[in-house]
Amino acid sequence: SVPLWAPSGNGSGTGSSILSALQDIFSVTWLNRSKVEKQLQVISVLQWVLSFLVLGVACSAILMYTFCTDCWLIAVLYFTWLAFDWNTPKKGGRRSQWVRNWAVWRYFRDYFPIQLVKTHNLLTTRNYIFGYHPHGIMGLGAFCNFSTEATEVSKKFPGIRPYLATLAGNFRMPVLREYLMSGGICPVNRDTIDYLLSKNGSGNAIIIVVGGAAESLSSMPGKNAVTLRNRKGFVKLALRHGADLVPIYSFGENEVYKQVIFEEGSWGRWVQKKFQKYIGFAPCIFHGRGLFSSDTWGLVPYSKPITTVVGEPITIPKLEHPTQQDIDLYHSMYMEALVKLFDKHKTKFGLPETEVLEVN
Repeated sequence: SVPLWAPSGNGSGTGSSILSALQDIFSVTWLNRSKVEKQLQVISVLQWVLSFLVLGVACSAILMYTFCTDCWLIAVLYFTWLAFDWNTPKKGGRRSQWVRNWAVWRYFRDYFPIQLVKTHNLLTTRNYIFGYHPHGIMGLGAFCNFSTEATEVSKKFPGIRPYLATLAGNFRMPVLREYLMSGGICPVNRDTIDYLLSKNGSGNAIIIVVGGAAESLSSMPGKNAVTLRNRKGFVKLALRHGADLVPIYSFGENEVYKQVIFEEGSWGRWVQKKFQKYIGFAPCIFHGRGLFSSDTWGLVPYSKPITTVVGEPITIPKLEHPTQQDIDLYHSMYMEALVKLFDKHKTKFGLPETEVLEVN
């Protein structure tokens, strides 16, 4: 081969040799573009998983420690401001388009990948309650689709402001609350939902993961089951405010983590139910892949496609005092619409025609 700086009779040897050397450098594994992209995707997902699991507790501990240092004034100032800002989450929070458009969320999207499918237009003159199914372990599809712009939810549903509702306890955690609110996440309680559906104009869409903690306990790959049959509170709220109901099914949400399922009556299920009853969430023993290898266990979810299909809105009348008969009627309509949505799209996303949605 020609040495890098060897003279050439036609004067082009030096340029060709340098080009060849540069190609060799950029063919080195650690500079391979596709592998760098994949690692960035893994890191983007891991940062959210860790934020979800430990950011609130870690920041609380750091601030408490700061009280005992020379920087105590920082903690005092933050907690003083927190006291004044305490009710902001109940009014829809403080969303940031800048945060929702971070490049990290596009890497997050592409890791699985996650896709948002629109089936019908939504009127900006109406308010909506989106029912998201299934919960999965962390509701990763719900977060990516509705708390970021990675799947272009604002372009697919122009004039609609999505608010993903999650446990109110998350908004008592310093710093974590700011992070959540920046994405348009709000507490899933009556005060917040009443405010958004009655005092925040029209075009609001509140995303409620209806199955909640109970549904997460049955989350496992290959299983399509929802906890819905006795979940009617969201229908009552929709009737009180005249907010249309929109069923959503996220194919693949249950595929990204593997979980240890405790049988009914076992000590493990007893502990989970006690946590669910008194704290609002159920601790799960689950695992995904490792940070550097898909052959090891870790907190990084498995790279499985998640496709979130937004169904047709169900027009809901405004009834200030809905009867149980009214609630049951529209709840049954909602269940029927969700099953139809699942059946219509299941074969498009890898499920057999014989697959049945289990409604518990």
